[in-house]
Amino acid sequence: MSYSLDRPSATDADRALREDLVARAAKLRGIVAGNAEQNERDRRVSQESIDAIEEAGLFSITRPRRFGGFQVDIRTKLEVSRELARGDGSTAWVTALLNGAAWLAGDYSEQAQQDVWGQDQSSRLCSVFAPSATTRRVDGGFVVTGSWGYASGSYHAQWAHLGIPIVNEAGEPVDQGLALIPMSDLSIEETWFVAGMRGTGSNTLSCEEVFVPDHRVLSLSKALGGKFDTPFTDEALYRSPFVPVALLLVVGPQLGMAQAALDLAIEKAPKRRMAYTEYGSQVEAPTVQLLLAKAASLLDAAHLHAYRAAADIDEAAHHGVVMDYKSRARARMDAAAAITAAREAVRTVAAAHGASTFAEVNPLQRIMRDIEAASLHAVTDPQISALVYGRALVGIEGGVTPLV
Repeated sequence: MSYSLDRPSATDADRALREDLVARAAKLRGIVAGNAEQNERDRRVSQESIDAIEEAGLFSITRPRRFGGFQVDIRTKLEVSRELARGDGSTAWVTALLNGAAWLAGDYSEQAQQDVWGQDQSSRLCSVFAPSATTRRVDGGFVVTGSWGYASGSYHAQWAHLGIPIVNEAGEPVDQGLALIPMSDLSIEETWFVAGMRGTGSNTLSCEEVFVPDHRVLSLSKALGGKFDTPFTDEALYRSPFVPVALLLVVGPQLGMAQAALDLAIEKAPKRRMAYTEYGSQVEAPTVQLLLAKAASLLDAAHLHAYRAAADIDEAAHHGVVMDYKSRARARMDAAAAITAAREAVRTVAAAHGASTFAEVNPLQRIMRDIEAASLHAVTDPQISALVYGRALVGIEGGVTPLV
């Protein structure tokens, strides 16, 4: 199924590259799906899947072309993660967040980017934005001690963006920031024992007394205002607004999980009887037909919201325009609406499919657990997003969250 909400400035070459990368993701679906159970057991994505994604170039999509990446638009990133999620939600989630962290690294100073990719262009990054650390200002940078939870994909990263308070010489907080720290300076504590998205390996990172030079610290307040440290201001991707992109990172996998659920229910319907009815199979039952129609429509709505937000982001970045507050609020609302609709689509599919949804051998039960967990990510809270957007519609900015 295709959706036409694309940015007006997209060229034939842009679309051809997108089609190629999505096709590469589609070819990996069998490997990704085949490793899904192992991912759950190990609480991390299997190395076979990681290696296959790397070989296909799908960890390179948001890396700057200067370092051998594809530097694609946000729409392409959404579609690649969506396609991988049709095989396994955890694998797609990790891929999406690692690619998102690579995008963010393209906003740092030139020296920071050289630190990450100058010696190894295949370096991958993970991220946790919460500033759960203490810092001390020293000559040339900061000394950081902290612990950061929910570091998805950290097993497969060489660097991490981690939230820190930026303090002055007196130790007083003056800003919040992100510190770029090599994984060799961090330890991973296994804290990820969950019912959904088990394979993401979203454990806790920690460090003690690690020096981070100034050039590897990004001001969050400046980033929220569209001001980044990269000197390469002609690169449209890295002009994209911080929060809308961060929110859309987690949408693509949920679109793919919902699509996988719907595809599975439709595939199985001719072979499944309707217990305690006179219908020969689910295909003949109007109740199932109506539920599948509702699920498909919800999934359509999810895609349309997500792709509209991506088009708005990509078009503004292409023209070098900083999205105003109301536009960013709408993008946040679109992301939340897409996630809510995708989750409801899976719930509706389960109602059509029946009680066997919860058989351990049925992939649908894993999709349900995964999308329920993924949809509760705090940064995409639908009520907060609605409040931000509603206030913006009546001319009120701020007062709810800085993440707009």
